[in-house]
Amino acid sequence: MSAARKTARPGRFIVLEGLDGAGTTTQTERLASALRADGHAVVTTREPSDGPVGTMVRQALTGRLGLPQGRGPLAPETLALLFAADRTDHLHARVLPALEEGKVVLCDRYVLSSLAYQGASLPMAWVDTVNAHAVSPDLTLFVGVDPRVAAKRRAVRGAPAELFEADEAQRRIARQYLKAITLRQKRERIVRIDGELSVEAVTDACLMQVRRVLARGR
Repeated sequence: MSAARKTARPGRFIVLEGLDGAGTTTQTERLASALRADGHAVVTTREPSDGPVGTMVRQALTGRLGLPQGRGPLAPETLALLFAADRTDHLHARVLPALEEGKVVLCDRYVLSSLAYQGASLPMAWVDTVNAHAVSPDLTLFVGVDPRVAAKRRAVRGAPAELFEADEAQRRIARQYLKAITLRQKRERIVRIDGELSVEAVTDACLMQVRRVLARGR
């Protein structure tokens, strides 16, 4: 376990996870509003981050960064290591400072995403190992939706498809998420939320779990 993972911190680190189209970004924003109304200092963030390595990851996901002479996308191992490097940068630049200040950090995607997305084409144990440095969240909320529901939501959104957003890829990633949850539940608290409920009902279910974590001591 890394020094960062051992460090006691007065804040709380909450992660939202799910397929593209599960609604994690919407729920992160809604949770932040509710927690601020409760009187908490809240920081919202996401992965890939907006930092220098995160920018490279986003370029790779949208096809703007790949092998030389346009020979194709980056190798899966390269992309997995970029995600892990971005996570290290993100933790030290944004997450850990906020936790040290006693704030609630809500993060849209984290290690579970790497295990599901990169673990779909690489050994999950290897992806887990390269992320061994990562601080464990106090709570991960997995917003679960059927891949077909997620696909319909992405279609409505109308944004250009990214590297992992093809329907077959999302079905494979959905299976990987379940394996990743089984792996990580041995080390950290992961709660599944029914993401096919109304937006308001999903927020209520998430908020109930977050308030439990905030109410109890470490």
